[in-house]
Amino acid sequence: MPQFNSQDILVVGAGVLGLCAAAELTRRGHAVTVVDPGGLNASAVAAGMIAPAMESAIDDLSPEHAALLCRARDAWADFAAATGVRLDRDPAEWRGGNVEALAARLAVLGFEHAYDREARRLTTREDWKVEPAQALAALTQDVRMLEGRATALRRSGARWRVETTAGPVEADQVVLATGAAEAMSDLPEDATRLLGLITPVRGQIGLVSERLVDHVVRGPGAYIAPMGRGCVIGATMEAGERSLTPDPERCARMLDAAWAVLGQSPRPLQIEWRAGVRGATPDGLPMAGAVGQGLHLAVGPRRNGWLLGPMVAGVVADEVEGRSSREPTLAPRRFI
Repeated sequence: MPQFNSQDILVVGAGVLGLCAAAELTRRGHAVTVVDPGGLNASAVAAGMIAPAMESAIDDLSPEHAALLCRARDAWADFAAATGVRLDRDPAEWRGGNVEALAARLAVLGFEHAYDREARRLTTREDWKVEPAQALAALTQDVRMLEGRATALRRSGARWRVETTAGPVEADQVVLATGAAEAMSDLPEDATRLLGLITPVRGQIGLVSERLVDHVVRGPGAYIAPMGRGCVIGATMEAGERSLTPDPERCARMLDAAWAVLGQSPRPLQIEWRAGVRGATPDGLPMAGAVGQGLHLAVGPRRNGWLLGPMVAGVVADEVEGRSSREPTLAPRRFI
């Protein structure tokens, strides 16, 4: 079988972290090839949230964690302009439930917001979003793609050699952006150990042909966000689950929650339910950076892959070029 040579950098994985890293490295003048295993990855089964405010309030994050998410959001402005990803900066809203507590958390963390106590509604302009389909297409436009599943990685002289179902690939440096997939064979011990810490988290969403909202609306048990000419209803967080078959019962409960958030009576909708599997680290932050000579990780963003993509890409690209990480909190070796 013919060998597909990469002169510089190989990115294994075509989700948001892998494609952002590939796009950033390409912008910096590197020759990059992305190994894409195909299929509908978790980054496509998403609403494209870039939401540091709501995520910080919902998860009651520390000020340091919230500040990191804000830096991640801010990294999107230049990155989107350079790559052609369209940013949606319409306001995001929370309705009902523990809205007063969420408003208090946003205030403590310094996020701009407006709280209507009587209507039990909370809005912020600190959160943005992208359309995953458009963003994924934009991120691949200048990157060389190789369709195939990576099965093994090993040193070959001064380079790395990755065995794939499309043939072997060699590169000076490799970025593993493999999500929650099982680790390839022959990985270095540290990489195997770190990837073994990743917990799979299944998320289910529903693509609705009807446009129920014109901006992101969240509430207890569901969110509804614009998507193309329709919208998306999401999303579950099911730790340890890997099945890509939607669960009808969980989807039905999520739909009921969405109607309650909207304050509308249920009615028939045309919905395509999907499931994707994300990866999460023990502390909820991704691993971004070197784990050995010429070997880097970009994995484990939990449900914030779209938010963290450009930040992770910048960290990886800096370390590929021999510079210190701009976000040492994300260093994979924090777990060793």
